[in-house]
Amino acid sequence: MSGSGAPEGAGPPLGGAAAAATADPAALGFRMPAEWEPHERTWMGWPQRPDNWRDNASHAQRAFVDVATAISQFEPVTICANQEQVAAAREALPPHISVVCIPQDDAWFRDTGPTFVVKEEPGGGRAVAGVDWQFNAWGGLEGGLYASWERDSGVAGTILQMEGTQRFPCPIVMEGGSIHVDGQGTLLTTEECLLNHNRNPELSREQIEGWLRRMLGVQKIIWLPKGLVGDDDTNGHIDNFACFAAPGVVLLAWTDDESDPQHAISKEAFQILSGTTDAQGRKLQVVKLPLPPPLHIIEHEAAGVQVLDGSKPRVAGERMAASYANCYVCNGGVVVPAFGGEAAEADARAVEVLQAAFPGRKVVSVQSREILLGGGNIHCITQQQPKGAA
Repeated sequence: MSGSGAPEGAGPPLGGAAAAATADPAALGFRMPAEWEPHERTWMGWPQRPDNWRDNASHAQRAFVDVATAISQFEPVTICANQEQVAAAREALPPHISVVCIPQDDAWFRDTGPTFVVKEEPGGGRAVAGVDWQFNAWGGLEGGLYASWERDSGVAGTILQMEGTQRFPCPIVMEGGSIHVDGQGTLLTTEECLLNHNRNPELSREQIEGWLRRMLGVQKIIWLPKGLVGDDDTNGHIDNFACFAAPGVVLLAWTDDESDPQHAISKEAFQILSGTTDAQGRKLQVVKLPLPPPLHIIEHEAAGVQVLDGSKPRVAGERMAASYANCYVCNGGVVVPAFGGEAAEADARAVEVLQAAFPGRKVVSVQSREILLGGGNIHCITQQQPKGAA
């Protein structure tokens, strides 16, 4: 591959920002590590938008505090807030959780934060760098969730600058929630998201694969056709549907209810995953992670979300994309969504499955319906920074 422009075989280069990509992380020996590899810290944002979080984000902020507190049992956490919210965040959070000011349009740091990559160094150390993708609020003018995302576009670069970490800008639109890796060369994603015309319409599937190989050091990309039913906000992010639990092991959101449209989607994904191997040639073991019963927005929840110019209204009765695959693996722990009420039995079952999938880690449930109402869950609001030493 060359040191700038499009990857080899990618066809015509991207216009405009293409020249910004001046180095290939993979060519320099970098790779995206698995989420279960050691973390330096977790980065999170701070919800504020009244057109996405009900009742001026008061409920969501409490949920973010609960998630951050759960993660802080296992590793340091830094919360990033807009200037006008820094004091409120500091007051709401335990003192051992750091609070800094980083401008943001919304708090989905999985998608706006940097995708960290690592390079093994002689003597057992690691260099850490970050990929800074283009961001267009999950679709830009064709389905994007808000009209302006300038502050979100600066989040990754600001974090990398704060950490003194090398930044690899990339000219394609990509979100961290649309990819999962095993740290050994294999990447999971969905066609529904990455091949959506509202992301990179000028790129073919092969060209997108070229960028993923180049920026993340992966050798094999496994494409699933679709993501979770109801995940229209992100166009089917993989992190709500399937994730690696270990090399050669994939957790897949699952329902046995054949009347649920999710059943056919999950069944097709199961067949694809079961019939393929990873980058190391291992046949994949697929673990079914049962979904909660279908959950829907209720009237008072929808009424609490303001409808502003360019924003997407929340509609009572709409099915939400509730999944336990949207969990977060941290140092010695796994933090998993819980929904309570009619989902209480499923919440408990998910803990059992995840505990078996992550032996030696403590699985902690956090009630996260308020985050789900905003369009995502625990994995969506977190971003891991890997340790600089192996």
